[in-house]
Amino acid sequence: MRLQENDAHDIMTRLRRVEGQIRGIQGMLEDGRDCSDVITQFAASMSALEQAGYKFFAATMAMCTVDPEQAANEGYDQERLEKLFMQLT
Repeated sequence: MRLQENDAHDIMTRLRRVEGQIRGIQGMLEDGRDCSDVITQFAASMSALEQAGYKFFAATMAMCTVDPEQAANEGYDQERLEKLFMQLT
């Protein structure tokens, strides 16, 4: 199922932000930055990536709600959706 354009845009924006945070961590390591600064950035990056995943799942669920027959035909029945959600947590 294809996401709504606004949902896809929001998720891509979040992923670009995470990508920038990861590059920031790489730079911090190269510069020998303090451990606590690096760990703080790791935590922020992990949280941002997690939020992008949750947003993606929520958008997928919304699409499945709009057209449950198409969702089922594409293999997104309730059991599969539950398994996908459990992978995120």
